[in-house]
Amino acid sequence: MHDRMTPTAALAALEQVDTPFAALFRHGSLEVEIYRPVGVDKQTPHRRDEVYVVVAGRGQFFCGGERRPFESGEVLFVPAGVEHRFEDFSEDFCTWVFFYGPEGGEVL
Repeated sequence: MHDRMTPTAALAALEQVDTPFAALFRHGSLEVEIYRPVGVDKQTPHRRDEVYVVVAGRGQFFCGGERRPFESGEVLFVPAGVEHRFEDFSEDFCTWVFFYGPEGGEVL
């Protein structure tokens, strides 16, 4: 775990890897990452539920066949296995990602 989970510290950790994401914290089923795609978001559906908290930027969020605008400070939820991606996002876009729960997602 990094000493602090601030946007500045997270982006510094991201500079140390060759991927658009960096894992910062794990506890139980919770995993916290910072995500900053460049140009195009190429992610595929994940096996666990996830929550995004947008640190900076704006754009369009495609999730489960629907597209809607997003902005800094927004919280976005994606159920496990659902196609999603960020589109037409600003150059400063970055987001926290919180993966949690079992593979296949939580059942209500």
